Amino acid sequence: MTVRKMREKRGWAFWLAVSIIKPTLLATTRRTWVDPERIPAEGGCVLVMNHLSHVDPLTAAHLVYDYGRLPHYLAKAGLWKNKALGRFLDAAGQIPVERERGGAGAYGKAVKAVREGRLIVVYPEATITRDPDLWPMRGKSGAARIALETACPVIPVGQWGAQEILPPYAKRPRLFPRRRITMRVGEPVPLDDLRDGPVTTEVVTEATDRIMAAITRQLELIREADAPAERYDMRVHGDRFKKRKDRS
Repeated sequence: MTVRKMREKRGWAFWLAVSIIKPTLLATTRRTWVDPERIPAEGGCVLVMNHLSHVDPLTAAHLVYDYGRLPHYLAKAGLWKNKALGRFLDAAGQIPVERERGGAGAYGKAVKAVREGRLIVVYPEATITRDPDLWPMRGKSGAARIALETACPVIPVGQWGAQEILPPYAKRPRLFPRRRITMRVGEPVPLDDLRDGPVTTEVVTEATDRIMAAITRQLELIREADAPAERYDMRVHGDRFKKRKDRS
């Protein structure tokens, strides 16, 4: 059931996706959503979340859609190599990211989408967390740069449970018994004081740190535990999933 009335136009791609994905999630998950009304009912914004599983975009879409918004993601450009899938993604307003080119084109498209009043979902870690206890890692700067460029609200979401459906780089989902998906939506990340001057490296770093701290706080409340004082950094600690990725 949709909790908040949808105000955005839904094209055929969203109608198709919802007709398939939503009944599947209703049948295979139980949901606990805390403060979801903090998602803006309209206007451009960035929703930032921790990344646990490849099913995260589906569970996030369930939350966002039921609260009256259409989710738009920055997705790997390789997905567009399949013509049918690429046509579907274009129709749904998703944004391709060419990682080998630094993602500059995706950044411009994301800024444009926010200015057009769309909701962009960003996983600032840019990949599934490698932290052994699944806490958020060190964040990338994309969400912060979009927010500083557009002055849009950044809404932090801590989420837990998707990793029980599909563990990192597993090939088969665990659909039964039904898994509990918990999402906790926080207040907008305070960034106004960083928007008054030039967007320097230091400003972007500070904004990114605030975003990751806000996401982590929501996850701490869900898990009723404290995150490590130092975030996992793949450049320092490596990629513990590398062998699994190579086999997939």
